[in-house]
Amino acid sequence: MNISIHNDQVRIKNLENFNPEHIFECGQAFRWERQEDGSYTVVAFNRVINVSLDKEDVVIKNTSLEDFENVWIDYFDLKADYKSMQETFNEDPIMQEAIEYGKGIRILKQDPFETTISFIISANNRIPQIKKSIELIARTYGDSIGFYEGKEYFSFPSPQALAQVDVSELREICRVGFRDQRIIDVSKMVACGDLDLNILKERDREDIKNVLITLPGIGPKIADCITLFAYNKKDSFPVDVWIKRVMEFLYFKEDVNKNKLAMLSREKFGPFAGLAQQYLFYYGRENSIGVEK
Repeated sequence: MNISIHNDQVRIKNLENFNPEHIFECGQAFRWERQEDGSYTVVAFNRVINVSLDKEDVVIKNTSLEDFENVWIDYFDLKADYKSMQETFNEDPIMQEAIEYGKGIRILKQDPFETTISFIISANNRIPQIKKSIELIARTYGDSIGFYEGKEYFSFPSPQALAQVDVSELREICRVGFRDQRIIDVSKMVACGDLDLNILKERDREDIKNVLITLPGIGPKIADCITLFAYNKKDSFPVDVWIKRVMEFLYFKEDVNKNKLAMLSREKFGPFAGLAQQYLFYYGRENSIGVEK
């Protein structure tokens, strides 16, 4: 990986397995916009960046070398060797096809509180509506973090800010539906110190999940998502409708209970089960695998 910086952009050469489309379109994050030129404008950690490919180079605009080193290297999981992880699936022809389709996927390391609230909103919800609700929450209760390309962007609100919001106001303005009280309850737990999401970073997948499933609005699937996308526990295997279809169609050839499917998939794919899940989810959803026609 070779880094150069000019004005407000970082250019990365010789970085394998990085494609913004694969990273942001695979269901792991919600605060992004695809631009007409194919680039992605992303809000994370109170910053706005634009990410694109220029031939084989990765270009991150609206950033500094300091932020790249202190924020974006971890956010994009750039220290991880994805080629070596992919090679653990070499004996699986189905995985080889899925990897080839979405080989630019990387598991983002996102903020634990924002990720927790975002995936509470994701329950029984479609991605466009999830994105809309999160954007409304940021614009209504977050802080302005400046303009980029003529548009103003807002931070995701702190637990303290969300904890003070009226439940009916949150539902009406931000269109979160039945998830309103759950969002407020979790925000209050974090704001008052009853729940420290950051300390969970030091625990293993099972311990983190056991804490998360005690929270309002968080079941096994959402807990697995948070464990994977906020804490980067790559042995987590979230099972939603799409991945259930894909695994049953491509591997099990029969209906399998979601919790059992998650367990069997972790056994099958090992320490990188979460990465396998992302390849299979993206490949399956984009190609409507397992959907009756």
